[in-house]
Amino acid sequence: MSVRTLAARFLADVIRGDKSLAALPPYPQLSAQDRALLQELCFGVCRFYFRQNALLRDFLPKPLKAKDADVHALLHLGVYQLLYTRIPDHAAIGATVEAANGLKKPWAKGLINGVLRNLQRRLPELQWQDLPNHPDWLADALRKAWPEHWQAILAANDQRPPFTLRVNRAKTTRDAYLAELRQRDLVAEPCAFAPDGITLQQPCPVTDLPGFTEAAVSVQDEAAQLAAGLLQLAPGQRLLDACCAPGGKTCHILECEHSLHEVVALDVEAARMTRVEENLRRLGLTATLKVADAADTAAWWDRQPFDRILLDAPCSATGVIRRHPDVKLLRRANDIAKLADLQRRLLDALWLTLKPGGLLVYATCSVLPQENEEQVAALVASHDDAVHLPIAADWGIERPYGRQLLPRDGGHDGFYYALLRRR
Repeated sequence: MSVRTLAARFLADVIRGDKSLAALPPYPQLSAQDRALLQELCFGVCRFYFRQNALLRDFLPKPLKAKDADVHALLHLGVYQLLYTRIPDHAAIGATVEAANGLKKPWAKGLINGVLRNLQRRLPELQWQDLPNHPDWLADALRKAWPEHWQAILAANDQRPPFTLRVNRAKTTRDAYLAELRQRDLVAEPCAFAPDGITLQQPCPVTDLPGFTEAAVSVQDEAAQLAAGLLQLAPGQRLLDACCAPGGKTCHILECEHSLHEVVALDVEAARMTRVEENLRRLGLTATLKVADAADTAAWWDRQPFDRILLDAPCSATGVIRRHPDVKLLRRANDIAKLADLQRRLLDALWLTLKPGGLLVYATCSVLPQENEEQVAALVASHDDAVHLPIAADWGIERPYGRQLLPRDGGHDGFYYALLRRR
């Protein structure tokens, strides 16, 4: 089965909302080159889906039936290749048309060929770059929340994400690792705000990174690396990393402070906890792993309070759309209120597990105030012993509660942090 046929079948499920890009199979029968092409096509279509859909509406003679979602996906694959790849037009159109055979829908070949060739001819006269590329509800929410920044956020969401590393300070220094990269002719520069962060000019397989198998470095966005510093770690502390999967922050915490009394890493999904185990094992680190709903403290908490809590709460992921472009297709406007209810439940429950005098860092990869500063404001208003501590930093935008990072071209993702002390 061809790469484009596989991509069309998978994307049909994503467009219907039945799957996310995280479920993209490994397809071991494909060559490494074909797997890379498959990923490029699937991520690319999701990244530019709304713009391409606006184009297709003008070129399709009539809307396709729901049962032909795979043909609709195949048309998107053809449009993406014409607009955003270096694949020659004739090759892109020919391979996309032939992929209809793999869908067992040869009747669609004429339709696909006609639409793509018509689009190819008319591209020079079309102002397609100006077409909106986000769902209306999200563009409106960003405009309301960030009237001075919303257009920059939309533009950043359509970019490819930077390839950022976290140097393991227990193994080496950032300067020493940058020197190793230069010796390998890998162009990189230190991150602006994360002291352990490095951004490579071009992505590469992790196996090509010097010291990766020796635990000298991990892949992690710059914004996510800021969590460990906010926790004010010290020897002997007991720390909870709630909603921890896939474990990047858990590992960074342990790299920064080896003498913690205990790190409890908690997540509700057993499958995702496997990733945490793998990351800890590769880095030679140890934590107490628990699979449970963090808000159901009776199911997992031993009544021993924590000195530090990191709550990286489930959220809309509106700050990391460039890494997860399917968020544009899968997220709905009514999801935000549901997520806000979950975040409130988690904050209220975990606050009671924090030792008096202890610190809680609340984090999300959202850029929407309902999930961020409004949650912290509600906690402070409802708990007399909750004290908001302003974060003094040269990153992000200071808010009434916490600091908000917006996605930065070539830099960090969109992220939110707030710091709270229990009186």
